Amino acid sequence: MAKRRPEKKTALSPMPVPPARRWWSSATLHALIMVIACFLAYQPAWRGGILWDDDKHLTPAHLQSADGLRRIWSELGVTMQYYPITHSVFWLEHKLWGDATLGYHLVNIALHLGVAMLFWRFLWRLRIPGARWAALLFALHPIEVETVAWIAELKNTLSGVFALSAALCYLHFDETGKRRWYALALICFLLGLGSKSVIAVLPAVLLVIFWWQGKPIRSKRGLALAPFLIIGIAAGLFTAWVERRYIGAEGGEYSFSLIERFLIAGRAAGFYLYKLFLPADLVFIYPRWQISGQVWWQYLFPAALIATFAALWLLRNRSRAPIAGLTIFIILLFPALGFFNVYPFKYSFVADHFQYLAGMPIIALVTAGVWRLSARSPISPTSAGAGLCAILALVLAALTWRQSRIYENDETLYSAVIAGNPDCWLAHNNRGNARAARGDYELAFADFNQAIAAKPDYAMAYYNRGNAFKSIGRLDSAIADYSRAIDLDSSYADAYYNRALAKVAMQNAVAAIADYTRAIESSPRFAQAFINRGCAYEILTLHDAALADFAKAIEIDPNLAEAFFNRSTTHNNTSQFSQSIADCTRAIELRPDYAEAYHNRAMAHGALADYPRALADSNKAIELKPDLAVAYNNRAVTFMMLQDYDKAWADIRSMRRLGLTPAEPLVRRLAQLSGKSEPRWR
Repeated sequence: MAKRRPEKKTALSPMPVPPARRWWSSATLHALIMVIACFLAYQPAWRGGILWDDDKHLTPAHLQSADGLRRIWSELGVTMQYYPITHSVFWLEHKLWGDATLGYHLVNIALHLGVAMLFWRFLWRLRIPGARWAALLFALHPIEVETVAWIAELKNTLSGVFALSAALCYLHFDETGKRRWYALALICFLLGLGSKSVIAVLPAVLLVIFWWQGKPIRSKRGLALAPFLIIGIAAGLFTAWVERRYIGAEGGEYSFSLIERFLIAGRAAGFYLYKLFLPADLVFIYPRWQISGQVWWQYLFPAALIATFAALWLLRNRSRAPIAGLTIFIILLFPALGFFNVYPFKYSFVADHFQYLAGMPIIALVTAGVWRLSARSPISPTSAGAGLCAILALVLAALTWRQSRIYENDETLYSAVIAGNPDCWLAHNNRGNARAARGDYELAFADFNQAIAAKPDYAMAYYNRGNAFKSIGRLDSAIADYSRAIDLDSSYADAYYNRALAKVAMQNAVAAIADYTRAIESSPRFAQAFINRGCAYEILTLHDAALADFAKAIEIDPNLAEAFFNRSTTHNNTSQFSQSIADCTRAIELRPDYAEAYHNRAMAHGALADYPRALADSNKAIELKPDLAVAYNNRAVTFMMLQDYDKAWADIRSMRRLGLTPAEPLVRRLAQLSGKSEPRWR
């Protein structure tokens, strides 16, 4: 591709490029300050735990293998959203530090710093004054805390790194015409879309930048961006389909007319601008507005936005920067302005993480404005601008540190939400779950009741209250709440499943099987429901049905150790001991600390008179789980068969200490063989 001629500069051209030595003179020190300031500002988030849907984003057990990595790329629905790059990074992180959250938080902060550094470089390349300070203000702005402190939003920081990398590569290609930079830009863009498709709007952003620079876009420049535009549109539409099909962003709560969607967009844009300039009272879940085309004052928001654009358009001959900055702001927000259904709209039309990248053009405009104004200062213009920005950075850092504190755990987070949004039924429900998890059921029930009072048709609140009732043994109340949740949502697979668990606990296996079946009908790949239905069939000695269910669970997820273990139990009960040994061995391969699987294999070895192996497996089961009383019983039988009667009696005593009564035939037979009665065990 031929090298383009440099375009003629006009009065609208950006500032001249500063000499290279000026760029590097204090850049290293400024970068170091940015790194230290950012990590310190986010220090309270380092110890943050698993929040809200983090557990659905972090790699679950069935995807932690190499085959799981393949499924992340090849199967829709196995991850929370189809962002294979993001979930591959989560997969790698799990390999590095497992479930310890510190590593996830530090990576997110580091990626956020990477975005800030790339933002700095991007502004410098565009010759925008105050670039390094704009990057610092972005890095420390409290509006970004939701993205950086929330593990699940790795997709925001990761896609931000790729988006800015793609933009820088494309600008380099635009200036040099070298195809390798075009290829790098396209690769980074694809990686970014695989991290989070919100960056699909990047080509439109570049077109606005070219217009601001006074470069013609009705030329090869526009054609070169065409593949980016096509790929971006396709990715955006695909994500919108996934949100509806797999995440549930459809139904009455998302039914808005086109006029109402414009009302949402106008109000959301104004809201985000307000929070950028006045980042106070930030809330993880903001109140959900009541949108109606019949309410006149709601039209004021889009009208104000249109009027602002009109005014800036009239001023474009003086400077294109303000209208270009506001346009880019709207473009970056566009995927979350209400024209497409996104799942969080169920709770609120706005969220801080929706404007993670969108705040950049506004921050750049403000910083450049400060720099322009400081040029009139009687003191050194650079010192005046830097001083103002430094003061603002300190204020923002303090606000970020304070905001980061609420992301320590679920209870802290949702208590802060309730303080700012008292009627947030989701926050009451989730705080109730957090309180139930730590055993404070009185407060948990109060939260569930408030959630139900705020939203009487909230099936999940009934479901979670049912779980709390089940945890304290109030099974009748639990079943009543599960039933109410099912009345509100007839396809609520988890409610059927947990109602079945409660019925099993009440020794009603027949009714439990009916509920497990309904759970499977609602969620055909609900492997755990197949396992538990198989266990219920086994209780009723319906061995063939049990084996079929265990086999189906294994077909759905070949890495489910529990399915192999339960199938081994059925094999033992039907005297298929070789098959039992094979299943136990597979369960142990998948979960080396599976004490019950060692116990089951010991029973099978014992039944085949392979007493040395039976003894080894019983020893391992007890080593892994010293309170596994039945393992002592089995080992006592093995010792008896090996004629080591003293050790057999010792295991009988261990069983009694654990509160389990040994099998009477075992005690009688041991007494007969050893020639003595059971020794004192107290």
